[in-house]
Amino acid sequence: MRRSCWLSQGGGMSRTVMLHTGASMPTIGLGTWQAQDEVELERALEAALDAGYRFIDTAYLYGNEAIVGRAVRRWLDEGKGTREELFISTKLPMMGMRPADVPEFLGASLTNLKLDYVDLYLIHVPFGMLRDGMERIEEIVAGEVGSGALDMDTDHVAIWKAIANVLADEWKLQLSLLTQALEAEVEAGRTRHIGVSNFNERQLARVLDNCTIPPANQQIELHLYLQQPALVAFCLEHGVTVTAYSPLGSPGSTWLNTAGGLQLPDLLGLPEVREIADKYSKKPAQVLLRHIIQKGLLAVPKSTNPDRLRQNIDVYDFELSEEEMRRLDALDRGEDGRIIDMLLIEGVRDHPEYPWVRPVEKNSEEEDGET
Repeated sequence: MRRSCWLSQGGGMSRTVMLHTGASMPTIGLGTWQAQDEVELERALEAALDAGYRFIDTAYLYGNEAIVGRAVRRWLDEGKGTREELFISTKLPMMGMRPADVPEFLGASLTNLKLDYVDLYLIHVPFGMLRDGMERIEEIVAGEVGSGALDMDTDHVAIWKAIANVLADEWKLQLSLLTQALEAEVEAGRTRHIGVSNFNERQLARVLDNCTIPPANQQIELHLYLQQPALVAFCLEHGVTVTAYSPLGSPGSTWLNTAGGLQLPDLLGLPEVREIADKYSKKPAQVLLRHIIQKGLLAVPKSTNPDRLRQNIDVYDFELSEEEMRRLDALDRGEDGRIIDMLLIEGVRDHPEYPWVRPVEKNSEEEDGET
């Protein structure tokens, strides 16, 4: 059954979004992608928890779950808060996209995090890799992951739920078993919610149409230049909350300038953003985050700087006008604004579950279809 999701009490100023279970998820979390320096990240986590962050996002592939786990355990052991106050999310890696792999990878994440359960377990990307296809995300950055690492039989419903009696072919049966594997982890209490990341509308619809436990959240790249309004609307219409990663334009991903040949956008320096920031005596990053959460979405900005950490969560004492929201909405560049396209993985564009098609590619495909 598909259903809508909504903000918890407080409307646009709310600090939480309500999930389909009735649980609350903080609208601003701490992103930890590319944060692997042990001392720096532990200090950042301590500063974030002290500043009021209660949502921490990590992933098996980030290679920092153990660091997150130590910092969280210390905070709990010192009596600064309770486990129930926290919302911890992590992700199933692309080389674990088979039903039998789910318990093992989630178990490894729980061991790393020193937790009995996570609040949200996401499928990291919609395409899978062979079990020995890669081990660390740095291999992708270094261009060391070849096309031979891809598992071209990735099947989402198999991760989510078993409905073999209504599925007609082996491909769909495999997908249903993978779906069942994730749902089994909810039933076992090792994760409170399950969700997806980087899925397109078609892929998410397939899961929604074949699940017993619906996705609670979809984490996608989302910022001023890539606002994905159609996908966001589809998610919200069907009760799936949306978390923005790289909400500030991923200014720390300088390696993409050389490895991917991409010029990173300077969203923080845009005149429209700076003008609004000056009006409210806020930082540009606070305006970018406010623009996201005011739409009922969530965001996980990454920072290890204590001052910026505090600024990033200080976004609840001002509200953008409708005209300011429209001005920022108008900066959307669609797929041309995408930063993270995974193309450093050789051959990934040929995977049947590669989720993105740029406008020029789409037009080319349509022309080919006409001839």
